[in-house]
Amino acid sequence: MTLRFGVILPGGTAREQLDLAVLAEQAGWDGVFVWEAAYGVDAWSLLAAMAARTTRVRLGTMLTPLPWRRPWKVASQVATLDQLSGGRAVLAIGVGAVTTDLPVTGEPTDLRLRAEMMDEGIDLIRALWNGARSYAGVHYQYETNRDDLGDVARPVQERIPIWVVAVWPRLKSMRRALRCDGVIPGHEPSTAAVKEMRTWLSEQGAPSTMDILAEGETPTDDPARGAELVRPWSEAGCTWWMETRWELPHHSPDRMAEIRARIAAGPPTLADATAGAD
Repeated sequence: MTLRFGVILPGGTAREQLDLAVLAEQAGWDGVFVWEAAYGVDAWSLLAAMAARTTRVRLGTMLTPLPWRRPWKVASQVATLDQLSGGRAVLAIGVGAVTTDLPVTGEPTDLRLRAEMMDEGIDLIRALWNGARSYAGVHYQYETNRDDLGDVARPVQERIPIWVVAVWPRLKSMRRALRCDGVIPGHEPSTAAVKEMRTWLSEQGAPSTMDILAEGETPTDDPARGAELVRPWSEAGCTWWMETRWELPHHSPDRMAEIRARIAAGPPTLADATAGAD
C-alpha cells in the first residue's frame, strides 16, 4: 500500500499560503490542506486559487466542521474546486471542535446533535454530487425543479473522496466511516490501534483503497529520522502522512519560516529509513 504525503498549512495570509502550496507541489508533496475557521482566510477561495496555480497535488480542508456549514454550500464549493483542479478535490469533515481558542458563534455544541447533522450532511452532499434534485431529512431539506444546477456543478471525479473523523473502537463512529472514503483517526491513536482499525474495516467490506491518515512532524534536515518516524504508520495501514505544525501562534514569522523550510525540504521517503539502517 503506497503512502502519500500531505502538508497541512497552519496559517498565514492568503498570499503566503498560496505560495506555500506552489512550493509544496514543486518539492514533491502529494497534497496540500488548509484550516477552515469560522472567521479568517476563506478556505475554499484559497483552495480555488491553489487549483489554478498547481497541477498535481490533492487539495482540501483539514478539516471542515460540517454541522456548522450548510451542506449544499459545501457541496457547491467542493464541486467547484474539483472542476477548477481537474479532479483533485478532497473533503475532510468532522463534527467541529469545541475549544477555548476557537471563536464562539452560537452553533450547536451538543455532540449527538452534531453527529446527526453530519450524517445527514454526508448523504445530502453525495446526493447533490450525483445530480439529485431533492432531499428530505430531519435537519436538512433541499428541493429544486432545475436540472441545469446539477449539470453545471457536476464534479470531475466520479466520487470525490470524503474523509471523516472516526474514533476507534467506537462502533457508531466507525460505521460512519464505512460510508465515506477515508478515516481521520481521532484521539491520537497508536499504530496498534490503526492496525485494528484497518482489520475491522476490511472485515466490514471496506475497499482496500480506503484511506487512513496519520499526522505528525518530521525533521527538516534529517531524512533518515523522518523515514523512521513515518514507516511504522505505513506498516500499520495508513495511506497518508500529514505533516503538521500546530503549535500557536500559527502565523508568526518564525512559524511561517519553519513550515516553509520543512515544505521546501520535501516529504520523507521510506527508502531513507532503509539507507539509514545500513
